[in-house]
Amino acid sequence: MADNNDAPISPHTALIYTMVMVSAADRDMTDAELRTIGEVIRVLPVFEDFDMDRLSAAAGECAEILSVDDGLDLILDMIRLGLPEKLRETAYALACEVAAADRTVGQEELRLLEMVRDRLEVDPLAAAAIERAARARHARL
Repeated sequence: MADNNDAPISPHTALIYTMVMVSAADRDMTDAELRTIGEVIRVLPVFEDFDMDRLSAAAGECAEILSVDDGLDLILDMIRLGLPEKLRETAYALACEVAAADRTVGQEELRLLEMVRDRLEVDPLAAAAIERAARARHARL
């Protein structure tokens, strides 16, 4: 498990924790959500120097922390501390991508997105634009 002392997690780990947390929000990590996480890590520039062999361990660490009392608050704090301010909107965008991946966003995911948005202090107008862009990217005919 990640060391929960004062040392922040890496920005890569914070972004992965964000995506895993949203995927697990409804206690059903769908294939579409997992595929989206993998694709995001493979194609986005923010992950260009990330070791893909680390993904499984980071996801497992996140799941382990989420399983303890107050795990969600702990994860949100770890994400906030691990991210430079310039990556907070990126983290929120990734959370929205994962939530929209299976084209059904339930109440648990909506509440979690709100918590991420608030904890990371994402500007409401920026958040609305990010949410709309995620919906648009996942639209079907």
